[in-house]
Amino acid sequence: MKALTFSTFGESNVLEYIEIPNPQLKSNEILVEMKAIGLNFADVYRRKGNYHLKGNPPFIAGYEGAGIVVDSNNSDYKIGDRVAFADVPFANAELVAVNTNHVIPLPDDISFETAASVLLQGLTAHYLATDSHKTTKDETVLIHAAAGGVGQLLTQISKLLGANVIGLTSSAEKAKTAIKHGVDHVLLYNEDWKSDLLKIIPNGVDVVYDSIGSTLMESFEVTKECGQVVFFGMAGGDPEFVNPRMLMDSSKTLTGGDLWSYLNSKEERIKRANQLFNWILDKKIKLSEPTSFKLSEGKTAHDFLESRKSTGKIILIP
Repeated sequence: MKALTFSTFGESNVLEYIEIPNPQLKSNEILVEMKAIGLNFADVYRRKGNYHLKGNPPFIAGYEGAGIVVDSNNSDYKIGDRVAFADVPFANAELVAVNTNHVIPLPDDISFETAASVLLQGLTAHYLATDSHKTTKDETVLIHAAAGGVGQLLTQISKLLGANVIGLTSSAEKAKTAIKHGVDHVLLYNEDWKSDLLKIIPNGVDVVYDSIGSTLMESFEVTKECGQVVFFGMAGGDPEFVNPRMLMDSSKTLTGGDLWSYLNSKEERIKRANQLFNWILDKKIKLSEPTSFKLSEGKTAHDFLESRKSTGKIILIP
């Protein structure tokens, strides 16, 4: 089979599209012929050598995708079944061995491209709005990077749950994307966004979803007394250390967020994914059209992702 690989760490030019042996199925695994694969910043971090990575060189990144079962060591899945997954390694390949505990059955009405576009980002948005913070009606939430993949979905889920949403973006063009997905107010990073926010809601917001990291202390500044900051990413670099005294004096809460704490069983994966799929089928959530690249064009896809010019999902097609 062909796979997008790298044998040394570095920039996108270390990526190689090469022939490697097919996966050998273990007990309780199925073999999936990939139809669409999600590309995420975690794949860039793995390529650069600063994120956890499984296997030996040549390494294969990718954890998210959808396809068709072509071989099975489990009676629950037969050849021809449509399936997807959000947390299975070595996904950047034509064939992937998937443990059945990680399989998400794919409804006929959900395309492979949609599944590869929504699972990691959608499941992240789902746990943020329902577990890290239990969103309630009439709350006001602030979402960093509101035009990004998680930001678009988190906006829509927060609105579904009755919240008002303020979004932060880096450009006027991205602000339009955020508004299109339901943000009530958009603020720009390159303006005095903290002052602008406190003009909208003087006491501060109920919760901030911070995926930037370097903005963590600013997020606390615009959070109301007894409010919460959910820290779930470091796209802008490491955050400053938080003084527990500040948390005590303001009765504010800092919560960490990581998807893998919640995708901890077969049942949880399927239940949460089905909630997402139902929202999509009921048109309660709309997805931006993904940008597609051939798997063989992986270098170009990585470069496009790192350029931060994309506002929707990037997917790879074998």
